[in-house]
Amino acid sequence: MAKNYTAINWDDIEDELDEFVWDKATAQFWLDTRVPVSQDMSDWQSLTDDERDVVKKAVGGLALLDTLQSEAGCHVMRDDVLTRKETAVLNDFLLMESIHAKSYGTILTSLNVRKDIDAIYSWMNNNERMQYKAQVVNEIYKTGDGLQQKIASVFLEGILYYSNFFTPLWYLGNNKLANLAEIIKLVIRDESVHGTYLGYKFKLGYQQLSEPEQKKLTDWMYPVLDDLLENEFAYTDDLYAKIGLAEEVKTFVKYNANKSLQNMGFDSRYPDISLEDINPIVMNGISSETANHDFFSQVGAGYLMGTAEPMVEDDYDF
Repeated sequence: MAKNYTAINWDDIEDELDEFVWDKATAQFWLDTRVPVSQDMSDWQSLTDDERDVVKKAVGGLALLDTLQSEAGCHVMRDDVLTRKETAVLNDFLLMESIHAKSYGTILTSLNVRKDIDAIYSWMNNNERMQYKAQVVNEIYKTGDGLQQKIASVFLEGILYYSNFFTPLWYLGNNKLANLAEIIKLVIRDESVHGTYLGYKFKLGYQQLSEPEQKKLTDWMYPVLDDLLENEFAYTDDLYAKIGLAEEVKTFVKYNANKSLQNMGFDSRYPDISLEDINPIVMNGISSETANHDFFSQVGAGYLMGTAEPMVEDDYDF
């Protein structure tokens, strides 16, 4: 006779961080439909054609990568959990990645006519640089082991998203596109939890490897990182050069590459890059208080369920 299937007993503690992250992640639940992106229309119309093109492609790029994460990344990592509560946490992550992917569609729909929306989806589904990073990560999800999959997820969420996060934060720091940027801030708050949790789980597995196995894994990891970064910097040049922000975006990506490696217990790839090197306008966008608060429902454009809080550096850096 088959072995009895057992329920999760949430009173049993296998790993204290599981329940802590579950509580934090579920408390941060949000929906794109509560953020009035259409109220950014006057700001949107004040941008130049080049600026609007950059924002649309940044948001479109995020839609593609978050679709990948919701359909593949969070799913495959459930096959390599250390605890049953970890599966529950990853289920929450999977839902939120789907909400993130949908929220980018909400942004595009709120600010653009149909033909422009179709053009952006065509661009993101065919752009060589976008497709390269999606395909590299997806191949690791398909063929890598559990630790390699965690590395790919941390690189995706902690590095490859950030060239696209830069633009809305930069405009928010310049008092434009506040609602669009509020969605980005909510996503960043989620991703900081996801990346730190997966980095922690990676470290637990990595510590169980022998020294030769650890070396084999890092010998695989760093060429993958450098390859993705080379493509990312080329993508950044393609997207941002026409509005003069390419070098600042690259610095932002390098800073977040350092943070992602640190989350997994490794040294920085760019030790000369620090928080002080990031454009303060972007950091002001990250740290600015939540806008458009709805006091009747107690949620707003930058909300936790039931409460509104300012974004601070600790949220960004979890």
